[in-house]
Amino acid sequence: MYAITVREPGGPEALEWTEVPDPTPGAGEVLVEVAASAVNRADLLQRQGYYPPPPGASDIIGLECSGTIIELGEGVEGWQVGDEICALLAGGGYAEKASIPAGQLLPVPSEVDLITAAALPEVACTVWANVVMHGKLGEGDVLLVHGGAGGIGTHAIQVGKALGATVAVTAGSAERLESCRQLGADITINYRDQDFVEELKKVTKGADVILDNMGAAYLGKNIDALAIGGRLVIIGMQGGVKGELNLGKLLVKRASVFAAGLRGRPLEEKAEIVADVRERLWPLVEDGSVKPIIGQIVPMAEAASAHQALEEGTVFGKVLLAAKN
Repeated sequence: MYAITVREPGGPEALEWTEVPDPTPGAGEVLVEVAASAVNRADLLQRQGYYPPPPGASDIIGLECSGTIIELGEGVEGWQVGDEICALLAGGGYAEKASIPAGQLLPVPSEVDLITAAALPEVACTVWANVVMHGKLGEGDVLLVHGGAGGIGTHAIQVGKALGATVAVTAGSAERLESCRQLGADITINYRDQDFVEELKKVTKGADVILDNMGAAYLGKNIDALAIGGRLVIIGMQGGVKGELNLGKLLVKRASVFAAGLRGRPLEEKAEIVADVRERLWPLVEDGSVKPIIGQIVPMAEAASAHQALEEGTVFGKVLLAAKN
């Protein structure tokens, strides 16, 4: 089969479409003919040599895919050859075939085509695990989403609205903020020239849940933006890894800070997240309350251009890689 490999750590030009051995499904896994994968910021870090796959995972980049099951490993139940799926991966998505633990498979939602379904698994599991399962977002809460125009952000806006929350977002241009409003964002803040704490406090009591991709750079201001009992959930470190935390403010607000990745979690924990997504989020996707937002689709062999687009911040929503032209 063909897959995207990294010639050596570096820029997008380091990505190559080359022939590699076919994967073999182990016990509890299925082999999938990949229809599409999607580009995530973690992929850029792996390409640069900063984010190696967890032990036992494929060293091929790609944290999600959609496709068709072509072989079942020993002990797999509930799935059949020919089933169309999308899936959460620890690696291996930028390829024509992928071996995937059965617990990380999701059926392609009705009304969503097979290519488009590749945009769902990583954002769905990330947002649901952090905002809902951990953050306990509920009706009437205020959700602040940093990076509202990205793949995670566009999904989180819709999940928040579907659950009855007031959704505030930050983004870097009037155009991108308008696109967020069209998805349902109630409060839009341009981080380039507005203070998100001040803007949020003008119209709310503060955020009950904050979904943050910046890390250290926003740590202090995020604490200021929290409501009493608020939950700050950190899923990215685009703004650095080390910051100062004012415990006094946390104590007064009875607030919490939680930071978690998804890729390195144990298989059992990922399977629990996927099962909850299937039970509680998938109905919202199937009734149209939450839709995959696609900014660009490029051939998988041209993954370098997709990485370049994500790095430049020119795409609203997800960038997909189609395995076949």
